[in-house]
Amino acid sequence: MTYGIIGTGAIGGYYGARMARAGHDVHFLLHSDYDHVREHGLQVYSHEGDFHLEHPHIYKDTHAMPRCDVVFVGLKTNNNHLLPQLLPPLLHAGTLVLLIQNGIGVEADVQRMLPDVRLVAGLAFICSAKTEPGVVRHQFYGSINIGNYSCPDTALVDHLVDELREAGIEANLVDYQTARWRKAVWNMPFNGMTVALHCQTRDLMTQPDSRRIIWEQMMEVCRAAQALGVEGVDEPFAQKMMQMTDDMVPYSPSMRLDWDHRRPMEIEYLYTRPLQLAREAGQPMPRLEMLEAELRFISQRR
Repeated sequence: MTYGIIGTGAIGGYYGARMARAGHDVHFLLHSDYDHVREHGLQVYSHEGDFHLEHPHIYKDTHAMPRCDVVFVGLKTNNNHLLPQLLPPLLHAGTLVLLIQNGIGVEADVQRMLPDVRLVAGLAFICSAKTEPGVVRHQFYGSINIGNYSCPDTALVDHLVDELREAGIEANLVDYQTARWRKAVWNMPFNGMTVALHCQTRDLMTQPDSRRIIWEQMMEVCRAAQALGVEGVDEPFAQKMMQMTDDMVPYSPSMRLDWDHRRPMEIEYLYTRPLQLAREAGQPMPRLEMLEAELRFISQRR
């Protein structure tokens, strides 16, 4: 299959590069680092082994890109308003669009903008960062869960999972709602807390008070998911997320990196939408509501 990558950053850049390295036909949309990658290629430093794409297929404009069978969207959700302009040149009647983005409610909003697009969610469990042009630093983990949102061709979704696995990426097909809320169990506590307390994940896990707060926030997410009828988001899963975070290297999540580099934070989908759904289900998340208020305060102060 032919792949397009919109948002060649820490996530889209990593998965796209892995697919290209495995021999797939991958086409990358670049902006600020286009000239650097054209001259120097795309470099991935990974705990699983470094590699370099010397001459990747790169573009400044999606109108110059080929039609794709699968498009990975790795944009920040704050930029999703650009998708009605960016996506159509890449699409044919059967194109699958994989949204590798954070938060709850993303697919519903994109579907309203592009009603005929076949959407699947990509929930990445990965420690990866892009802090310089043309360089992705993959620090830990790397799996991705795929949840089908609106694609009637389930065989195509299965084929995508197979090709990800063939490229050495741990990929699993899971229930859409379960996938989104499971990711929220980790995302909602750690993204905001690393910004509010100006720290990394390891700091939060090694201090007893902050570790307790993280756990309480995780359980708020689990109770909200259960109130919404979502299965598989429970205390044993939260315990697994705590253990995974204990095992990983000290890490700055995407929201912390956005704050450090003076980029807008993804508060809407990471916090506002799931908090609203939880309240409507009669299971509010007061600790995370306070964290959202803190994030909006510091964002407005900047």
